[in-house]
Amino acid sequence: MLQFLSAMRSGPLNAAPVRTRPLNLRSCVLWLARRFCPVAVVLALLAATCRAEPPTPIHSSARLTHMDRPEITQLLFHPVQVARTTPPAGAIDIDVPVADGATIACRLYSHAPASPTLIFFHGNGEIIPDYDEVGPMYVREHLNLLVTEYRGYGWSTGSPLASTLLPDSNAVFLALKKWLAGHDYTGALFVMGRSLGSASAIDVACTHQEAITGLIIESGFAKTLPLAKVLGIDLAGMGIGEEQTFDNTGKIARITKPTFILHGQYDQLIPLWQAETLQAESGARNKEMQIVPRAGHNTLIAEAGPLYFQAIRKFVEKAAGIAPDWRERRRQFKAQQAKQAAGEAP
Repeated sequence: MLQFLSAMRSGPLNAAPVRTRPLNLRSCVLWLARRFCPVAVVLALLAATCRAEPPTPIHSSARLTHMDRPEITQLLFHPVQVARTTPPAGAIDIDVPVADGATIACRLYSHAPASPTLIFFHGNGEIIPDYDEVGPMYVREHLNLLVTEYRGYGWSTGSPLASTLLPDSNAVFLALKKWLAGHDYTGALFVMGRSLGSASAIDVACTHQEAITGLIIESGFAKTLPLAKVLGIDLAGMGIGEEQTFDNTGKIARITKPTFILHGQYDQLIPLWQAETLQAESGARNKEMQIVPRAGHNTLIAEAGPLYFQAIRKFVEKAAGIAPDWRERRRQFKAQQAKQAAGEAP
């Protein structure tokens, strides 16, 4: 059986490196005031600097209209449109309206309402039916997989744009969270993104951190400009800086929920250094990165086989605090041995 290369271990010893904070006006005034001034003067000076120094702006995912140029959109998005398909056994479809004339298709592969649920943003050029064989593999690991589309993909309506991608993802997340609660799904909630979907998952995790238990990224990118260059888009030449793009690096630094990063050893589209950057910049205290040997951008499951799903399940259980103790693991191991001895699939 193929084994993962464990690039970094989870836990406190593997937290992101400490970065020195730059001094700002408020902190300098406060230090000087404490050292040399009476308490009343300290309070007055601090109040004045609070008014004079505005808070650091947070990148807004809704301000990407400068990336809606046709020469960018036609290379950034590769929508595949198909007629609605029949869900496989045990799966159901959910439609989420996000704007006038735009409805996003979603499909839930369900194990049980009490099981953890992964809201999954897929990669570019993919659609929901591509996961009709993958979904049951998550179900086998006692997980619910909820795959979402983007505008213009599958049977979703509308056209994909950089400026609507992330707002749509957040709207879909909130709608699905409400749907799950309304249908008595009580398990822990995770967001997962693959390739292009890593931008959606990271933005949702950053924006709705209090609503999730953890974040999973497969074949994700940290920097948009180098990826765009590979796709044939010179964003820098258009006057667009990294901070004006999806800003995955800046956002993941603010995410403190448990984070799991999966990446192929020989990913040519999004090189391994991109995943390593996400891992280094992640603000999570409990974070883990797994490199799949010999895997490219689209072959992680093919190379890792069942280990891919087992690794995700183990991360989810640990993050949600539902990992079985040694007695339960021993019982599961014996049950699996009995199935194998009887010639059944594990």
